[in-house]
Amino acid sequence: MIDLVAAAHGTADPRGIREVHALVRLIAGLRPSVPVSLGFVDVDVPALPGLVDRVVADGNQAVVVPLLLSSGYHTAVDIGREAERRPYQVQAASALGPDPVLADVLVDRLRACVDLGSASGSASVDRVVLAAAGSSDRRALLDCSATAALLAERIDRPVEVGYVSGAGERLGSVLTRSTGQVAVATYLLAPGFFADRVRRIAGDLPVSAPLGADPRIAALALHRYDVARKLSAVAV
Repeated sequence: MIDLVAAAHGTADPRGIREVHALVRLIAGLRPSVPVSLGFVDVDVPALPGLVDRVVADGNQAVVVPLLLSSGYHTAVDIGREAERRPYQVQAASALGPDPVLADVLVDRLRACVDLGSASGSASVDRVVLAAAGSSDRRALLDCSATAALLAERIDRPVEVGYVSGAGERLGSVLTRSTGQVAVATYLLAPGFFADRVRRIAGDLPVSAPLGADPRIAALALHRYDVARKLSAVAV
């Protein structure tokens, strides 16, 4: 069996650490036959390179699945490097997003804090701002825009992206020029520094919770694993 190595960003916030570990437990529970481990590309331990080395030390194969919401530096460089180091043992899967599954989870998180209305009723929100961590990598920005489009389709109202770091328009700027009743959709996997920053910037506006350890996201991670594993088999 090919190991699944989940690769998360890492955080110093214990809330975020607990949430990521909970997600990995969900992944393992959905596919008990697959060995699952967790490594980090930054901040936390075990660091991804050392973990991958241990997993494949006895000739095993592994698929590294990014627990990241968009493509960018960490997927292309940190995770891509592991596949390049061991091309016949390690395959890199795609990032979790953009994907309709994530948009569905975003809708549920929004509904928990605001009235999105229904076909027969009015809503308390005119538009939504998708709050993302941000990146200097254009691929990540494009992925976030694609997620915003998926969310807009589901809630039938405009969705723009505001970033708390990196390139792209900052969250505060987007909120300042947004008119009507506005809600903020937190496009982050777990609680921590960025999620707290989103809430501070949003002020009194309704803000949804991070996506969190959701069974649908665990299933999506396993789908990314399956796709990468099949591509690896075809390549061989």
